[in-house]
Amino acid sequence: MTTSLLYVCLDGLGDDPIPEFDGRTPLEAAETPNLDALAARGRTGTVLTVGPGIAPESDIGVFGILGYDPHEEHPGRGVLEVLGIGMDFHDGDLAYRVNFATADGSKIIDRRVGRDLSSDEAHQLADEVNRTLALPGASFELRATIEHRGALVLRSDDGTSLSAEVTNTDPAYRRDGHLGVALETFEPYVVTAEAVADTEAARRAAALTNAFVQGSAAVLEASAVNAKRRAQGKLPANLILTRDGGDRRPSLQPIRERFGLKWGCFVEMPVERGIALALRMEPVDAPRSDPTGFGPAAGSAYAAWAELAADALDGFQALYVHIKGPDVPAHDGRFEDKRAVITTIDQAFFGELLPRIDLARTIIAVTADHATSCIKRAHTADPVPLLIAGGPIDPDGSSAFGERACAEGSLGLLRGVQILPRLVQLAG
Repeated sequence: MTTSLLYVCLDGLGDDPIPEFDGRTPLEAAETPNLDALAARGRTGTVLTVGPGIAPESDIGVFGILGYDPHEEHPGRGVLEVLGIGMDFHDGDLAYRVNFATADGSKIIDRRVGRDLSSDEAHQLADEVNRTLALPGASFELRATIEHRGALVLRSDDGTSLSAEVTNTDPAYRRDGHLGVALETFEPYVVTAEAVADTEAARRAAALTNAFVQGSAAVLEASAVNAKRRAQGKLPANLILTRDGGDRRPSLQPIRERFGLKWGCFVEMPVERGIALALRMEPVDAPRSDPTGFGPAAGSAYAAWAELAADALDGFQALYVHIKGPDVPAHDGRFEDKRAVITTIDQAFFGELLPRIDLARTIIAVTADHATSCIKRAHTADPVPLLIAGGPIDPDGSSAFGERACAEGSLGLLRGVQILPRLVQLAG
């Protein structure tokens, strides 16, 4: 009997205990009868998605849980972002993930423009920067993606290569080799990009990065889009922060070759789509979930994902589903909203999915790419919960799907790269 694998990542799921929840985390406080039932039917554990002491960004966390060691195989988040949205990128170009942000001089007021910058406003601002700004001896393309997020490609006019060995200008993230590591605390000031390698390619890349950040800030400060936002009492998007550069297209072993399964995927964000393309997964078209993450609109989108996922399992041996919802409110400290998001996902996604699939023939794994603390408003290095159920898996007596309950499960504490080999073994 052929067994299918359904692998669900709930972005930023793990959290700290919340005093207002009587010391429970948002996951532990949420109503999750479907996830709890899966935990009771299967086995649980916890996961350090990248490694001890590392508060991972989503890209390296996803790399880890998909069985690729980000310390050795990660091309840089910027590269994955530009590939995910189809931007022109070649070896020797420099690709960054960027945020539109709000600044007063060099002080950062809000890294995400109050989270109310619309995608349409961001596209208008990016178009204005592309039309107006010129860099010495170089060209660039800025592309807005979703809300405050975007991607940037820099390239030299003379064809010489740029190096990604450059520090971030976004103070919330530190470069650690090719890895982007989230910082729990940081000074809210724009950081000057510096070369971390003694090469002309790195020095040139740092100089161009600083020229772009400074020049684009002047364009954005004078933009009519921001004048309108100020008149409406909103924060202006008058700064672009760069992070996690990459200068090479990835050359990775396809996931089907590594694990012997034909993979499909449901992803929402550009970086996740870039990872899927780099690993040769086949994206499945799906409606984007509601950005609030809960409520009727979000419930309808999650239910649609569940129906599509159940149908897609017939065409793939394995399906990866990445749901962004829990991460967003945690970054803003909105613990009540994070609990509501998790409750909605349990009801609308898992509640619709489980009746549609045969658990005797399907292994379901649920985990996260990282923990996002509502108290710290940042990613943390804490382990995240894991459950594996269905197929031939015997239950281990787990009672619930939560951080502390899963820490008592029979799977123990795993590294992210250990999950998929175990799942593939179980799937036969």
